[in-house]
Amino acid sequence: MTAPATQSRPWPVVLLTALGAWLAAIPMLGVVGLLFGDLISRSVGPYLIGTLLLAVAIVLLRSRDLPLFVEQLAVPALLTGGGALGFGLFRDAGTSGGALLLGLVTLAVAAALHAAWLRVLLGAAAALLLAIALTPRRWGFFGGGGESLEPWWFAWHVLLAAWLLAHFLVRHRLQGRAAALLESAGAGWGLALLAAFAWWSGMTFLAGGVLGGGLVGELARELGRRDAGLAWRGMQAASAALALAGAVLAARRWAGLRHPALAGAALVLVGLAALMPSLGATLLMLALLVTSGRWRLAAAAGVGAAWIVGAFYYALAWPLAHKAALLAGAGALLLVLAWWAGARLARKEEAPAIAAPRFARWGIALTLLAVLAVANLGIRDKEALIRDGRPVFVELAPVDPRSLMQGDFMRLNFNLPGEPAERRAGLLRAQRPFAVAQLDGRGVAHLVRIDAGEALQPGELRIELTPKDGRWILVSDAWFFAEGEAERWAHAKYGEFRVDAQGRALLVGLRGPQLEAL
Repeated sequence: MTAPATQSRPWPVVLLTALGAWLAAIPMLGVVGLLFGDLISRSVGPYLIGTLLLAVAIVLLRSRDLPLFVEQLAVPALLTGGGALGFGLFRDAGTSGGALLLGLVTLAVAAALHAAWLRVLLGAAAALLLAIALTPRRWGFFGGGGESLEPWWFAWHVLLAAWLLAHFLVRHRLQGRAAALLESAGAGWGLALLAAFAWWSGMTFLAGGVLGGGLVGELARELGRRDAGLAWRGMQAASAALALAGAVLAARRWAGLRHPALAGAALVLVGLAALMPSLGATLLMLALLVTSGRWRLAAAAGVGAAWIVGAFYYALAWPLAHKAALLAGAGALLLVLAWWAGARLARKEEAPAIAAPRFARWGIALTLLAVLAVANLGIRDKEALIRDGRPVFVELAPVDPRSLMQGDFMRLNFNLPGEPAERRAGLLRAQRPFAVAQLDGRGVAHLVRIDAGEALQPGELRIELTPKDGRWILVSDAWFFAEGEAERWAHAKYGEFRVDAQGRALLVGLRGPQLEAL
């Protein structure tokens, strides 16, 4: 296959022209909706309008020497035509039938176009539609207790088999335009597979905790509720088999991978895949992409594999300490195998040692010092705040002890007297707002107002607020503790803080109804 000739237009010109075309398409689509709205919503209208728009878009995109503005206008026409056709197909053929037919139409459109980037996008869209068609039950993630997870896994592995067939055809059978078409559409198909495997595995290490609530947090919680039944064990076995197949294929293609140390590394990955049902397919794709020189797609597969391994952190069927021990053991074993393989390479006369440049060594050293300095300065500041800060107790609103993702933790809620005026803009400012609290004789703080710059009254102090999930909270909204101690902390009535003269605060513990230590 030969790469297409480079376009003569500079990319900023293409980008700005595309922006103008898409802005112009908005009123154009509005006019189409006003003129044909009734026709689109009934009878064969969606098919007529969709087919017409798709045909016009394909003709424009296949034309040679087409003005860039007109070419970019054809892209929203392509999307609108597909959307209209999809409306009719989903309406008349149901979810599975509509997704199947629209996926086949998407592949046909990709075959009719010349632009490789459009084929990539259409290949990804076709994979998603066909996955929906192959899922026999409701394919949403919420409200069903995870009942769709197994069919969703099965659907994407059927599509993996199709991707493997396309990979074989491009490598051994097809040439010319057919190979170029399958290569472009297959790239989008493969990216959709990698994204689906990562999505199916849930949130990766710490991402669920950082991103908090909303759709992302709910997904992490939903995907954590896995049933380790017979079907789950079957998926784990299939994942291990796919990872082993990837190792064998990689070793056959690259003789340098046949060293015993690298075979040991492959066995470590196979063992991890046996615990993570979506890892084996990702490792198989990674092996095929690396050994065929598709480096950008291989990088995406590597990121996907790392994401899936990190998602094991949220597997609720395992205690957190056991998960940590397993991953640490796997890492230690890989370290030993890497040392073994490196020692063998160093003994080879034909493999001269490559010394790192001096600036690289200094850069590594300075980076290490900077990391240690930042971490220890933060620790020093927190320890000073705990030691010298004023003890303050704040009453908890209703709490919810639960064991979801990061060991056990208690969701905390402190009732603020109002929202800061800069609720949105303030999240992007260096200066945080403060809550004003009135202290009683026991040191219990009653939050009375949001600070507006006025002088404090006797017995009042300011406490700095913290941004979280698009809102302001009092220092923290969670208290983490060792697994199995939920009953102990369920009796908490007050949060115990340390507050300094500048209003910086730190949550250091929870107290009972009489301020007793728990």
